[in-house]
Amino acid sequence: MIEKEIDSEKFSHCREVIHQCREEIAKRVVGQHSVIDGILIAIITGGHILLEGVPGLAKTLMVKTFSDILGLDFKRIQFTPDLLPADITGTLIYEQSSGNFSVRKGPVFTNIVLADEINRAPTKVQSALLEAMAEKQVTIGEQTYQLPDPFFVLATQNPIEQEGTYNLPEAELDRFLLKLLVTYPTPMEEVKILQNGGNPELFSVKKVLSKNEIKNMQELLNQVVCDEKLIEYIVSLVAATRPTSLKNQSGGRHIGSTVKGRDDIHSYISFGASPRAGIAICRCAKATALFEGRSFVLPEDIKAVAPAVLRHRLVLSYEAAADGITADDLIARILDLMPVP
Repeated sequence: MIEKEIDSEKFSHCREVIHQCREEIAKRVVGQHSVIDGILIAIITGGHILLEGVPGLAKTLMVKTFSDILGLDFKRIQFTPDLLPADITGTLIYEQSSGNFSVRKGPVFTNIVLADEINRAPTKVQSALLEAMAEKQVTIGEQTYQLPDPFFVLATQNPIEQEGTYNLPEAELDRFLLKLLVTYPTPMEEVKILQNGGNPELFSVKKVLSKNEIKNMQELLNQVVCDEKLIEYIVSLVAATRPTSLKNQSGGRHIGSTVKGRDDIHSYISFGASPRAGIAICRCAKATALFEGRSFVLPEDIKAVAPAVLRHRLVLSYEAAADGITADDLIARILDLMPVP
């Protein structure tokens, strides 16, 4: 009984801390509640975020504000076509006086990295982040160096400009825990933005989370229970994104039968999500439950995080582009037709 009471207090404390984080961020960022919650989920689960939205929607401001309330080191890397991998990870510098090479670490050696407009750099530069994101380490020359703990990559990209941009490779996209869509504010939110003078950085925020607090929440996350039936539900959702597993995943029903009148949803998907997506959905659903002060996952938690986890992991076919079908359309259809335990 005592252990349960202690755990209950910890879950309640976590909910209060998350509420404080939201309040502090709201001092600078108006609206964008789902994006803010997604970044909080990534911080607690130790994942990375891909932010997609047109310029001027406070993507950079959000990342800077998070670094302020967390009290963590923050560095911004502006991705450009002439950027080199060494500009991110670091390189070996020859010292003529000693005849030896010394290591000059790149800006990736920090707690929070803002990879601004990541799709403006060539693929080889984007791939420089692969080792850092997956292993949280960087190899320079023959030596491997551990990155600071915690370590988060928050990358932004502009979806409307195609000239001078490079699509992110699927291997790197899969390293991002969530892809969050930053949308335009509502008219009321935009009024508030203008009333604030258009310079939100003038509003100070206080530090809410520390490194130890983040570690405590990550340990508490492991205590959140996901029922076996819900795990099977997650596996079914992920399997339904794979062309070879799309039929009869919904209790004998044909999953894609009602999408734009097409007979089969698999004609819109070239490649589905990997098992890493199922792991991500499970952890993000646990984080969502943790934010509400619960020690167990509900089906609603899974449905809430599934679009952000899956939308960047689906490789759509030419038929999808021709019919105007997006990854979110397919995910919504799968969620709608898959029976909930």
